[in-house]
Amino acid sequence: MAQTRTQRQASAQKAAATRKRNAANRSASSTRSSARSTRSSASQTTRSARQTGRQAARTGRQATRTAGRRLDVVGERIEELGRRAQRVMYIQVGMAATARDAVVEQVRVYTKPKSVVKELDRYERRGARALGRSERALARRRRELSRDAHGVQRNVGRQANGVRKDAGDIVDRVKRLA
Repeated sequence: MAQTRTQRQASAQKAAATRKRNAANRSASSTRSSARSTRSSASQTTRSARQTGRQAARTGRQATRTAGRRLDVVGERIEELGRRAQRVMYIQVGMAATARDAVVEQVRVYTKPKSVVKELDRYERRGARALGRSERALARRRRELSRDAHGVQRNVGRQANGVRKDAGDIVDRVKRLA
């Protein structure tokens, strides 16, 4: 059966409507899929951004701690230099005070004639003791060397006598053999 023009148009409109509906459904499905993908991507991006933010905060705290530690080390080094400089100063002041005390003591000793005589007597006794010790040590050393020399001389004499006796024995044997 042949279709009329109106039927063909109605059929064409119906087909066009079906194509439009199918296209709209495909587009809606694609849009929903794209929206899901976008939502998922946005969610990942949000998680990634949060994670990146936490990592940045952690890195910032760590950098702060590191900077603080470096400042502590620098501070300790500066304190150590200060202690060394202070020690040098204390040593110099201590040496000056010791020298001053020695000068004051010597001035006190040598301002009174009695003290001068007493101090000179003390030096004399000390010098005599030191020289006596040295002389006794020298005498002891000479005696030891002399004993050692006599011992060596006696030893050489004994050995020479032994060699003479051996030589005499050999001469006697040779005479008996001849």
